[in-house]
This record gives sequence, structure tokens and C-alpha cells, in this order.
Amino acid sequence: MKGKIIVIEGTDCSGKETQSKLLEKRLNEKGRKCIRFSFPMYDTPTGKIVGGSYLGKPEISPSLFEEGAVNVDPHVVCLYYAADRKYNMPKIEKYLNEGYYVILDRYTTSNLAHQGSKIKDDDERFNMYQWIDKLEYWLLKLPKPDITIFLHVPYENTIELRKNREFIDEHEKSEEHLKSAEKAYVELSELYNWEKIECIKDNKLRTIEDINDEIFKMIDNI
Repeated sequence: MKGKIIVIEGTDCSGKETQSKLLEKRLNEKGRKCIRFSFPMYDTPTGKIVGGSYLGKPEISPSLFEEGAVNVDPHVVCLYYAADRKYNMPKIEKYLNEGYYVILDRYTTSNLAHQGSKIKDDDERFNMYQWIDKLEYWLLKLPKPDITIFLHVPYENTIELRKNREFIDEHEKSEEHLKSAEKAYVELSELYNWEKIECIKDNKLRTIEDINDEIFKMIDNI
């Protein structure tokens, strides 16, 4: 039986990595073959280009873009991220062919939200969504997710939560980008019918376990 792709997506500081790791653990404990990957894959050649040459992560290399990563044409940026997914897709398809649940921490969905959010005009932003969709799913033939779970944290809460991070990239430093990206994520979740989880309740972050229980119930449906 062909495996399933589960995408965990979300606004910054929504706990994508934590939740995807916990979901992998729970599924394996239930006896379901499961493996997790995170995009970009920073330990691969294409991931190092994204992490270093573009984002300028200190553990990889300085950014080569003098104008700053957040100011690079979003069409250009999309090509780097899409290339990382295409380059690393064979290892994912291997597990899918073996019937695994493959959990992806970020995917094409991140390109849609973060790069689409840089387009302010509503019609042009929708055109950007279509361009990314065509680029990754049609031209590059990347497999579409079986389910996309969107973890929503309003940008006001993100600003507080990011204070605990040791390193934040240029996108995370920009309050304007955080606000625009949140708007795009919500817009996309409605457009693509993603499963949406509200991570903030009564202006407080819900517990990791509480959020993961909700995710696990959604996975049971597939």
C-alpha cells in the first residue's frame, strides 16, 4: 500500500518541529511505519544553499544577498526552496513506496505562505499562489500531501514567543513579514481546505500535549 504524506505547517513559533517529532513518536508506538523529514534539509547540498547562501545561518555560512534575504524577489527564493524539495524527494518516495506515513515539517505550503505574503495586491498574490503550485506540483512533479495541518499562532503572540530563540533569520526579525505571512497562511488554509488548529487559547499557548492530541485525531481520519 502506498504511504501517506502528512504536512505539519504553521506560522512562526507555532511548534511545527516539536509537534511533528511527537506525532512521529506516537505513530511508531501505535505500530504504524512512520518517518519524519524537515524542509529545508540543511544537511544536504541544496539545503546548505538555502540555509547559508540565502538565509545566512551562522552555522552554515553568511548570506550572499547584500540586499537582505527578505528583500530578494520571491520568485527567485521559491526556486531555491523548490530545488531543495526536488533534490531530496527520492529518499521520501522510497519510504512512501514502502507504505510509510511520511511527516513533513514544512513543504510547498511554506513557499506559498512566506513568498506569497510578499505580494501585497490580492490578485497578484493569488497569481503567485498559482505559480508556486504549478512550479512544484506540475513542473517538478512533487507529490501532493494527503493532509496538511496548519498550526495557527497570531503574529502578536509570535513576537513574544520568538524572544526565547537564540537565532532568528531576517524574516523572523521583520514584524511586517510575520504579519503578512500570518495573513497568507490563513488565506491559504481556507483556499486549500487545510486542517486548522488554533494554538492560542485565552491569549496563552496551549500545551504541547493538548495540541498533539488534536493533531492525532486528524491523522486517525486518514
